Amino acid sequence: MTMLAELKPQHFLLEVKDRIATIRLDRPDRKNPLTFQSYAELRDTFRAIPYATDVDVVIFASNGGNFCSGGDVHDIIGPLVGLDMKGLLAFTRMTGDLVKAMIGCQKPIIAAVDGICVGAGAIVAMASDLRLATERAKCAFLFTRVGLAGCDMGACAMLPRIIGQGRAAELLYTGRVMTAAEGERWGFWNALHSEDTLDAEALALAQRLTAGPCFAHGITKTQINQEWNMGLEQAIEAEAQAQAICMQTRDFERAYRAFVAKEKPVFAGD
Repeated sequence: MTMLAELKPQHFLLEVKDRIATIRLDRPDRKNPLTFQSYAELRDTFRAIPYATDVDVVIFASNGGNFCSGGDVHDIIGPLVGLDMKGLLAFTRMTGDLVKAMIGCQKPIIAAVDGICVGAGAIVAMASDLRLATERAKCAFLFTRVGLAGCDMGACAMLPRIIGQGRAAELLYTGRVMTAAEGERWGFWNALHSEDTLDAEALALAQRLTAGPCFAHGITKTQINQEWNMGLEQAIEAEAQAQAICMQTRDFERAYRAFVAKEKPVFAGD
């Protein structure tokens, strides 16, 4: 077990308060691009989150009016041109490992997206569990615009499940911007908020989740992701086992006793 608040990341901002971890990329002058170092540090941070005893929810927030402009043109894309296949595959596997770590972190992740959210930034938003945005959010899976395939970091597996096959195909083939209104209508954004209220709305949602049965939230996240690869009968059996585990928690007993007493349950996450 570890305390996430003890981590001192060098390549992004991290704040832990009231069991909520808030992550922000810290290059607002460049619209918050990712580098080799920030990719790796984010991957390692999300790998540590399952063992963090001081965090129940993660907010991946914007900074300076933008979320993330993807891989840095000078720090990443330029050097990639000179790498051999072994080096390129090591890089693409590392970026994919960030998504794997986010999926496997056992804690809900809320993306709070303002402004630019493109390339790997769009992937980070996609890999989050809940997504809030402003009306000026510009989300694009723009890999084809730099001569690459749209199948980056799990996009071809995850995006169609969120917005549908045809819509995902259009975005992944063209690399065009998905407007905020489209994203909300298609179910990519859970809600749109003003720039002035986005952080507060993300925090309120995080607080609502931390007030819930957090152990059970972790089970929910696991099942949502694992059931992608299950048939219906497998999924029903997996959920039976998962729910039986949750029925052994004290939170389940607390909810029962509160119901009997006609009170609101106070969950403790155990």
